[in-house]
Amino acid sequence: MNKDIFGKALLDYQNNNYSEDIITWTNISDKDELPIPYLFRSFSEMPKLEQKALKLAKGKILDVGCGAGNHSLWLQNKGFSIKGIDSSKGAIEVCKIRGVINTELKPLLKETETFDTILLLMNGTGIFQELFQVSKYLKHLKSLLNPNGQILIDSSDIKYMFEDEDGGTWIDLNSRYYGELDYYLSYKGEEENPLKWLYLDFETLHAACQTADLKCQKIMDGEHYDYLARLY
Repeated sequence: MNKDIFGKALLDYQNNNYSEDIITWTNISDKDELPIPYLFRSFSEMPKLEQKALKLAKGKILDVGCGAGNHSLWLQNKGFSIKGIDSSKGAIEVCKIRGVINTELKPLLKETETFDTILLLMNGTGIFQELFQVSKYLKHLKSLLNPNGQILIDSSDIKYMFEDEDGGTWIDLNSRYYGELDYYLSYKGEEENPLKWLYLDFETLHAACQTADLKCQKIMDGEHYDYLARLY
């Protein structure tokens, strides 16, 4: 069971008990700070890639991994019917405090309603955890789409993290897919159980979509090896 350190940090910030940030690291990267205020950002503070996704959203919307509710609140204020789901109890509490009308503590694979737009943002492919699970998640997401529905998802190609000073790339082809990471976080001295997290390059996502009988279109590239894709 996860300790919901992420949710505790969000609740602390919401309740004016903010004193330090979340520390994150992976099996291939050193410790770094994740500023909690960034998790409460307004539309103008969001990366262009997120802003584009929100502007493309239509109809009845599902916000997967809604966090503190930034995307849900913006869309709700625009008059959309929006449902936010998250596996973090603290995140859902914060969403409710902030005024997200329809939000539920639930993992994606337990969702059964259907939607016109499904959002998976802030490296949405991370929720797939490992490469072998991508087809299972895509199949489930497809089952949640109304006719003419769309999935808006972002991720990054982290191949750049394996480059040497000469521009060459060192990836062990006999090892697991390079975008599969072990993700760690700590907050106020408490360490979360390690998470599996997947960064998916666009070509691999595109191939997986073909297998799942989904069209996959790249909408735009971000500023740092990231991209936004539309699946339909």
